[in-house]
Amino acid sequence: MNDQSLYNLGPVLHLLVMGALVAMVPLCWVWLRNPRASTARRVQLLTWVTLFLTFDLILFGAFTRLTDSGLGCPDWPGCYGHASPVGAQQAIESAQTQMPSGPVTHTKAWIEMVHRYMAMAVGGLILTLASFAWWRKLRGDGVSDVALPSFTLLWVCLQGAFGALTVTMKLFPLIVTLHLMGGLALLALLMVQVQRQRLHSGLATPVPLSPLLHRLVGLGLALLSLQILLGGWVSTNYAVLACNTFPQCQNSWWPQMDFAQGFTLWRHLGMNASGEPLTFESLTAIHYVHRLAAYAVLAYLGVLAWQLRRVTACQTAAHGLLAVLLLQLVTGLSNVVLDWPLLAAVLHTGGAAALLVILVALLSGARVSRTVLN
Repeated sequence: MNDQSLYNLGPVLHLLVMGALVAMVPLCWVWLRNPRASTARRVQLLTWVTLFLTFDLILFGAFTRLTDSGLGCPDWPGCYGHASPVGAQQAIESAQTQMPSGPVTHTKAWIEMVHRYMAMAVGGLILTLASFAWWRKLRGDGVSDVALPSFTLLWVCLQGAFGALTVTMKLFPLIVTLHLMGGLALLALLMVQVQRQRLHSGLATPVPLSPLLHRLVGLGLALLSLQILLGGWVSTNYAVLACNTFPQCQNSWWPQMDFAQGFTLWRHLGMNASGEPLTFESLTAIHYVHRLAAYAVLAYLGVLAWQLRRVTACQTAAHGLLAVLLLQLVTGLSNVVLDWPLLAAVLHTGGAAALLVILVALLSGARVSRTVLN
């Protein structure tokens, strides 16, 4: 396994075909299920489907990380130079024999490759959306927004590059965290596309928000993004169980912590900047900062949701925000007191993504108005 080339572009063509075939399933479903719909309407539906599949991809990415399957295939983009673990069975068996409890097993290889297939399919759908945007603009049918679909396409390519680095740099914590944030940014870009399409087609009207409330929603999105970044740092450093009691940590309100080592960004997994094993105090600092920040973000978004309930057009979003905040509280506590159960951990990532979608939908579908009907 140590002699395995990190990059093997041999199976690229087969993988592109695989990704195209997977992407064709939702594409054909949208087109065949809506035979009388206009092209604009079909593109709207396809954007919704792409948003949904990107959300699923983020969940499956969390599942891949939490099951330690990120190096199930230690090269990129294939698996030991093959398009699937089927062709790599001998290499996987050899690696598993050398390290029975190591990162490579048949199950982990399949989990990792399914994640890559899904990522390629999402990339194919985003390419399709950008192509349709340009095609409609060149036809002059009133569509002028090609900048956002084009930027989204560039972003998914960058996200793919970080996916490759995640593998080739052996789960380098900073790269893995940025890969997670990139996936969530992609989700936000698609949500903005959905909202713009709905507003352009007349399926929705802008939601009036007072200048103050609009700024508060924007601040909430910024705080949530920071908290997700801290949560990603906890997950990629496997620091969830550094504090296994609540509300205290290690039966203390202020346990021993090493912030300098814990928040040194450029270092390998489990190591400090000097290449020595990361101390437990460092993991404690990573965990506890995320927990303390969670109290503040939870309180802020809870008050924000309560304020949004006063705006008639925002009541559904406010109720959704409160429901997901409750989910985050329950799953976050479960991760601590139940020793990091897989389902709770995946749902915790999903809840963070859902909060992001709600806030981005509010901002991108709103207009600032000094006269708001409550």
